[in-house]
Amino acid sequence: MVYRIYHVRDVVRIPPDKFGKPLELAAWEELRRVYEGMITKNMGIIVTVFDVKVKPEGKILPGDGATYHEAEFKFLVFYPFKKEVVEGEINTVLQHGVFVDLGASDGFIYINQIADERIEYDPTRPGLILKDTNRLLEKGDWVRARVYNVAPLPGKGWRVQMTMRQPYLGKIEWIKKQIERTKK
Repeated sequence: MVYRIYHVRDVVRIPPDKFGKPLELAAWEELRRVYEGMITKNMGIIVTVFDVKVKPEGKILPGDGATYHEAEFKFLVFYPFKKEVVEGEINTVLQHGVFVDLGASDGFIYINQIADERIEYDPTRPGLILKDTNRLLEKGDWVRARVYNVAPLPGKGWRVQMTMRQPYLGKIEWIKKQIERTKK
């Protein structure tokens, strides 16, 4: 699964300007500010923080007007892995491939990983035309693909490379027709 949930313990700093708010709400806002969007090599991209529980007793450090509280919370994390099958909507079509929206990040399918036939780019659509079957891939199409490479990009998320050159992968419409043919 591309998304994971982690249970985390940490200390949260509550600044003085949030003292008027309920403690768990203030902690949740601070944890979101600190963690959401953070990219970690071991976990992935932290999408959101939820289920925050905070100890009401806090500490004050000399010279700092904030309070520090022990907290337990959960992360929803985007973490794609090799050989995983994913589905998403094509959001960009280029001459050399397509970008697919996977939620927290995009995946990329190079033109030579789309199908086992010759493919031409049509800049007027923009779209990719599979020449032997006359099928078309364009923005808004839903596809199923397999991840074959994942690499972190410095400060930008993940480079997720995918393929559709395997049975039951490709545009969802193509897969449905392939299944119907095998049932006959």
